[in-house]
This record gives sequence, C-alpha cells and structure tokens, in this order.
Amino acid sequence: MSQEADSGSDKLLLLIKSAYWAAFAIIVVMALSSFLLLQQINTAQQRDQNLLDVITKQKMLSQKLVSLARTVISVPRDQQPPLVAELRRVNTRFEHNYDELLKQVGNDSNLLQRFDPTTLENVLYGDPFHLDYFSTGLAAGGWRFIAAFESQLGIGNSIHGYKGGSDRIRIDESLANAALAGYSALGERLSAQANRRVTELLDRHRLLFYAIIGAVLLVALFIFRPMSKMILRRTHELVEARNSMAFIAAHDGLTGLHNRAFLMDHFESLIANARRRNEHLAVVQLDLDRFKQINDTLGHAAGDRVLISSAQRMRNACRASDLCVRLGGDEFVIVLSGAGSIDDVDAVVRRILERLSQPIVHHGATIVPGASAGIAIYPHDADNAEDLLVHADLALYSAKKAGNSGFAFFCEDLRNELEHRKQLENDIKVAIANEAFSVYFQPQISLSSGRTVGVEALVRWRHPERGMVSPGEFIPVAEKCGLMAAIGRIVISKAIREAAAWHRAGIEFGRLAVNASGTELREADFEQFLFHTLEREGLPIEKISLEIVESVILDDEKSGIAAKLRNIRAAGIHLELDDFGTGYASLTHVSPNDIDRVKIDRRFVQNIDAGGHNAQIVRAITDLANRLGIAVVAEGAETQNELDTLLAIGCDQVQGYSVAFPMPDHEARDWLVTYSAKRAGQDRPLAESEAVDL
Repeated sequence: MSQEADSGSDKLLLLIKSAYWAAFAIIVVMALSSFLLLQQINTAQQRDQNLLDVITKQKMLSQKLVSLARTVISVPRDQQPPLVAELRRVNTRFEHNYDELLKQVGNDSNLLQRFDPTTLENVLYGDPFHLDYFSTGLAAGGWRFIAAFESQLGIGNSIHGYKGGSDRIRIDESLANAALAGYSALGERLSAQANRRVTELLDRHRLLFYAIIGAVLLVALFIFRPMSKMILRRTHELVEARNSMAFIAAHDGLTGLHNRAFLMDHFESLIANARRRNEHLAVVQLDLDRFKQINDTLGHAAGDRVLISSAQRMRNACRASDLCVRLGGDEFVIVLSGAGSIDDVDAVVRRILERLSQPIVHHGATIVPGASAGIAIYPHDADNAEDLLVHADLALYSAKKAGNSGFAFFCEDLRNELEHRKQLENDIKVAIANEAFSVYFQPQISLSSGRTVGVEALVRWRHPERGMVSPGEFIPVAEKCGLMAAIGRIVISKAIREAAAWHRAGIEFGRLAVNASGTELREADFEQFLFHTLEREGLPIEKISLEIVESVILDDEKSGIAAKLRNIRAAGIHLELDDFGTGYASLTHVSPNDIDRVKIDRRFVQNIDAGGHNAQIVRAITDLANRLGIAVVAEGAETQNELDTLLAIGCDQVQGYSVAFPMPDHEARDWLVTYSAKRAGQDRPLAESEAVDL
C-alpha cells in the first residue's frame, strides 16, 4: 500500500514537473514572440519617423529654394555670390533627401499601387499630386537658376557658362507649391499607414499577452497549488522580517526609543498638527550628567544599563502622545504635544528629571545618573524643526553651565548667543580658508639645570575686526561644528615649520609639543599628514611630542585611536598626557609603555606654596610618575614661590607665566636665543635665582 502511495506520489511529481516544463516552454515561446512583435513595432515606428523627418525637411527646403531665388534676384550683384552658394547647398540637400525618400518608399513608377489612392506610390506617381514630377522639376529649375547666376558672376566650376535663354532663369513657384502639397499628402498617407500597421501589431501583441496571462494562470492553478501553503508561510515570515526591519530603522537598538531618523521624518508633521490645532509643542533636549564618568569607571555595561533605565523612565513619565527619541550617546529628545502653558511644561520637565535622578543598582554598585534639560517651545521660540532642536540644545548648554540636574528655557539672550555663534562659525571657516590662525609658543624649562626642555605650540586668532579672540571662545564652537581638525592641522604645520627653522639655526628648544584632539586623531590620514609634514619641513622626529587629554587615553579600540597612538610612538614621537588630574584617568590607566610625560593641570599648581592639599597631590603624582619612569611637567606656575615649592617637591620641569608668556614665533625665537645666552653666563638653577625676565 505504501509502495503504491509512493508510486502515485512519484507519478504526480513527474506529472507536475512535466507540466511545469511544458508550460514554461509555452510561456517562453509566447514571451519571445511578444518580444519580436515589439521589436517589429519599434523598427516600423523608427522607419516611419525617419521618413516623416525627411518629408518635413523637404517641405521646408522646397519653400527655401523659392525664397532664396527671389532674394538673389532682388539684391545687388556684390551680395549675390554667398546667396547663390547657399542656394546650391539647399538644392543639393533637396535632391539628396528625395533620393533617400525613394530608396525607402520605392521608385518604380509602373507599380499598380500608384492607382490606389491610399498608397504612397499614388502620391509620388499618380493623380493629382505627381510628387516625383514636381520634385525633379523643382530641383532641375534650381540647377538652371544656379548655373545661370554662377555664369554671370564668374563663379562655380562651369567652364563654358550657362547657355540657356534668360526666360529660363527662374524657379517656378507653382512647382514649389505643388511639391509642398505633395509632401504634405505624402506625410498624411505615411502617418495613416503607420497607424494602421501599429494597430495591427498591437492587436497581435494583445492576443499574445492574453495568451501568456492565460498560460500563467493555468500554471498557477494546476502546478503551484501544492506549494500555496509553503508560499503563505514564507509570506508571513517575510512580513515579520519587514516589520522587524522597519522597527529597527525607526528605533534605537539599545533603548527601544525612536531614533534621530524617525524624529527628522516626523517632526514637521508634529509641527503641522500643532499649528492646525493652535497648540504649543515643547521640545525637551536632555543630556545625562556624569555619563562619561560612569562609562570610564564602571564600564560600558554599566553605561548601557543607565541608558536603558533612563529611556524606560522617560517613557513612563510621558504621555502616549509624546515622542521620546534617543539622538545618540547620552543625548535624548522628548517632544511634548499639546504642551499647554510654560508652567505645565515646567512641571512635566521637573517630573522627568526627578525620575531620571533616581539611583540605579548595577552589580551591587549604586549609580546616581541625573540629567540636564533644555526646552524650546513652538511657536514662541521657533516654527521649524531644525531651529527648535538648535534652540533646545542652546538651552541645554545654558542649563549645564549653571550646574548639573537642572533645566533652562530658551530665551532671547540665548538667541543672541546663537547669532553670535553662527557669525563666529562663519568667521572660523573664513579663517581656516585663509589660514589666519597663528601659533604662539610657551617655553618649558628644567628648574634644576635651567635648560629649555620644550616649547608648547598654542593656537591664537586675531580677528580682522574684533582683534584677538580667546581660544576659550572659538575652540568650543570649532569643536561643535566639526572644524577643530582643520584648525589643528594649520597649527601643527606652522609650528613644525618654525621649530624646523630653529633646529637648522642651532637654537636650543628641547622638544616641540603640539596638541592633538580626539577629532584630529580620528582622521584616517592623521599619521600620514604628521609624518609628511615633519619630512617636508625637515624637523627630526625625536624633536616633537603630541599632547593628548585623558579622554583620548581612555578611548577604546573601536575608534582606532589607541592603535594609531601606538604607531606614532613607535616611530619615535613622544606622547604627553595633558591636564592630568582633571579627568577620570589615574596613573593606573597610564603605562610607561604608552606615555612619556604627564602635565599636571594648573589648578593644582596655582598657590601650591600656600600649603593645603595641592602640594600633597602634586608630590604624590610626581613620586608615582618618577617610579614608573614617566616625566612630569607642571603647568601654570606664575610666581617664584611656586617655582621653589615645585623644585622642593621634586617636580623639575615647569611651564607658566613665571617662565615666559606665550609668544609669537619671532619673539619666541628671540627669547630662546637670549635665554640660552643668559643661562650660559650663570650657574645657579632657575628656582634659586630670580624669575626669568626677558
């Protein structure tokens, strides 16, 4: 019984396969026939269009012959030669086109078709048009006219000249008009024939199309019926996959909130709804406080936990009609529809921040994240999505300046600040294009030997109208709008060029220290740029060091910065950790295999001689760094007492106003030369002598 069932299944399968291939062959033949019919239609249409183009040209040329002939007769003799030459060209073109027309239509005047009033041959050779007669007559008249005038004017190739009578020196306008009428009739007949031909071919193609559709329906009905369940199942799977992909495209993968792309796609519709209902729309931009510290100290898993919990709390604190979005990192946006009054928005934002500040327990560690918020209201603060987001971001920046876990509304002062930032951004772009940023140099010396151990390159910008602009003013704007990398390259190039000149002149300057931000280091060609600049300017590689901040040291391998720094250091360039003590790194994060020197931040150095914790902190950093074999330089020493205290602590290298102020290149060169000469004439260390006064 089982064998019979298997045999029946095999027969059915064989029958289905045979029917499938037979149907497939039929459909292929029909499709091929349909393709050939379409090709035939296209070829016929192209041929007819070419003929219509020739007919149109002939109609124009027939009239142009008469017009030129009249003009030749009416103008003075000295103006006739170019007109006769143009008439020759037109007559030649007229004859050539007519020959091409006869090749495509047929040039047998004895055909019986010339008696059929629906054929092209009837127009060419039959009554009442006789187009062949009038076309050849018009061309012959044109040649007689041309020959006569060429003979009179003494131009052309005729040796004997025109011998006919003067009564024949004309082009009969009746011939031209008859030819025009004939060509018009020929065009109409050709169009009618083309329409009939296309109609017939389309009818055949329609039949073939219906036959193909019928064959496909038969195949679908009798062959693919057993496969319908599987297709239905696959369809459900595809729909689920499509829905999943649509969700991923519109939502953040970590928090489940909507993403930036969804916000930008739907923001304008939210504004349109608010405008139609005459409602307020509040845009709340949030930023988690101390999030980087959480990531750096507790790890990325803890950071992800904070992001997920914060997102859930935002959803719970908002209504279903509100839109919660994660822009990226620890930045979020909440769009409050029907926001109500300012007091209502104030209450909602306070509730959200209160929930976000609740502790989060992660693997036994209690995390208190907190958040700050900036608020922009539609339509008071802006009437479009882009400006609302920018204004909310400005308000957030203002709130973070005032302190963590607060919020601020956008106001007119922030609008003025925005305009100032936009103008400053445009000025920065112009300054980059003109390479208007200059480099100032601040020396670093050894307190024990008095030797110059280095100079730090610092960026300065003299605005053509506002004068010197503080780096603290333009650098944050440049970083915000992605221009810092371009500024950094200008500064590095100019600093290396000047240091190379000092080196060639034999001026002692120790090592040039240039700052490199994370943005610059993320540039794919930063290594190539740095090494190429050193080679081009002729500065030895051991005469330069890169100053990086702690956040760059803590950067993981994903960005590629860590590997890039290892390659740079392996090439012989020193790496220095700038502003040490102000971030989240410690000497446990710093290895002598990665860092050559740390720079103690100025806030620990100022008033170090007054006692207190600063001296103990600097002493601890110096002792630990020395034990690890890492050099130390103190930044911001401004008095002689601070220099003496640093030397007593064991911090030998210093940089600050007590040594020298930042100077432009020519002043720095003079300082280095004068200081070397002065040091050669004294034996006391700098901390035991008076502060440098050059």
